Amino acid sequence: MRPRRVALYTRVSTTAQADKHGSEFQQTALRKLAEQRGWEVVEVYADEGFSGRKAKRPALEALMRELRRGNLDIVAVWRFDRLARSLSHLIRFLEECKGRNVDFVSYMEGIDTSTPIGMAMFQIAGAFAELESNLARERVQAGIDNAREKGVVLGRPTVGVTPAEALAAVETHGSIRKAAAALGVSIGTISTRTREARLSGGVVDSA
Repeated sequence: MRPRRVALYTRVSTTAQADKHGSEFQQTALRKLAEQRGWEVVEVYADEGFSGRKAKRPALEALMRELRRGNLDIVAVWRFDRLARSLSHLIRFLEECKGRNVDFVSYMEGIDTSTPIGMAMFQIAGAFAELESNLARERVQAGIDNAREKGVVLGRPTVGVTPAEALAAVETHGSIRKAAAALGVSIGTISTRTREARLSGGVVDSA
C-alpha cells in the first residue's frame, strides 16, 4: 500500500514573521509530522511576502490546481491563519478538500479531518460560517428597514427625463451628446429615452 501523498503549505507575510515562524520553521515542523505519520511529502508550496487576506496567492493557486487534479491525499498547514485569515475562506477551502476526498491537517490546532474529532471540528466551523453569513444578511436587512422607516429612498436615483423630453431635446440641440449636456444627464439616458419615444411613435408631448 502506497503512503498517503501530502502537500505542505506555508506562508509568511513580513520580515518579523520570517525571524520567528518563517517558511523554513513551518516546513520543518510539518515534515516531522509527515514522517511520524508515514506520509509522502510530494510538494511544499510556500508563499513569501503575501498577506493571508489575499485569497489569490501564487503557491496557494498552484496547490489548488494539484488538489483538483486528484494528485493529493492530504493538505497540511502549520496553522489555520497561514492558509486563511477569514472563516469563510477557510470553509471554502475545506469544502473543496472534502469534495475531492482530501484530508486537511493543521499542525498547531491539532486538526485532522481524517479523524472523527477532526471532522467534527470541520462541521462546527461550517456551522459558525453559516451563522456568520446569516447574521451579516440580517444586519444588512435591518439597515435597509431602518432607512425606509426614516423615509430614505433606496436604490438608484430616478432620472427625471421623460422619453418625450429627451426626444425634444435631441431635436432642439441637434445631437444626443448636446441634448444630454443641456439636460444634465448621461448620453446613455438620452439614448434610452429617445429610443423609448420612437418605439411609442415618436410623438413629442409638450404637456
